[in-house]
Amino acid sequence: MERYDFASDNTAGMAPAASRALHEANAGTAASYGEDRWTKRLRELVQELFENDCEVFLAFNGTAANSLALAQMCRSFDCVFCHERAHIQTDECGAPEFFSGGAKLISTTGPNGKLDLNQVAAALAKYRDVHSSKPRVISVTQATELGTIYTRDELAQIAEFARARSLLLHMDGARFANAIAALGCAPKSITWELGFDVLCFGGIKNGAAVGDLVVFFSRELARDFDYRVKQAGQLASKSRFLAAPWIALLETGTWLENARRANNSADLLARKLTEVPGIELSFAREANAVFVRFGNTLARQLDERGWRFYKFVEPDVYRLMCSWAVSEQTIEDFAADVKQFATNTD
Repeated sequence: MERYDFASDNTAGMAPAASRALHEANAGTAASYGEDRWTKRLRELVQELFENDCEVFLAFNGTAANSLALAQMCRSFDCVFCHERAHIQTDECGAPEFFSGGAKLISTTGPNGKLDLNQVAAALAKYRDVHSSKPRVISVTQATELGTIYTRDELAQIAEFARARSLLLHMDGARFANAIAALGCAPKSITWELGFDVLCFGGIKNGAAVGDLVVFFSRELARDFDYRVKQAGQLASKSRFLAAPWIALLETGTWLENARRANNSADLLARKLTEVPGIELSFAREANAVFVRFGNTLARQLDERGWRFYKFVEPDVYRLMCSWAVSEQTIEDFAADVKQFATNTD
């Protein structure tokens, strides 16, 4: 039997509240291209959530959200500084560069998936004049691709660094909900209050089926973004079907409840796995990801048992993702198989 429970938080279905909302939105007719009451209500809810008169747009997925946001922030001769493991650098198939018409991504190193400002400063020093791309944006991933979370103080330091250099700030928040759940803070406190200009707010990994948000905290920066969305094929003609599930997630608090559940599941998984002799975490478990070292034999045996997960860092670091829907029994079953195979593996 194929078990995709830990392959990705994209493998889970829709949250029941979101699914019901989608069904209800299917009754009757409605205005198209974002003029419907659901899309308008979604904008109001996001503004209430962030306590900010922000501009809110829907994109079909995270790649589009990140890429179009960065294209809006950059000219073709600009560049974006990001972590070497940032999703925009490793998993967007060149989409940020494509949609911006050539803006470069400059990757830097840093422990635990986080930006090291000393490394960013060193990279910036190489881009000083007209012969190189012009520094324009710092992009932060929250939670990071290694499952860690920037604290408010860490984000404040990045924001201060950016302001001192007249750089814009972009946040890839594919797992922003998980970060908020872990930090226990108000969404505004790690975004616009610190000076972040744009947030790409993920819902697909948190109970929606399709549709992430691009949230501009600067209305000036958002000018004509609707045209960019349309040109990129991201303007949904029946946008109520993207907006309605989001409304259900936000109005009921399900977005935060789902994130807490996923984080707690990852915590349980990490504790169960580290009880097995020889199994160690590679990075701190802070959101809904668990990174562990598995020998090749153990990984193969688990795969043969039907468990699906991915090698994330060579040579032996594997990523296990917990979605909002993973059950405690599934975690128990997986940990039992790990224990069985690890005990019998030389």
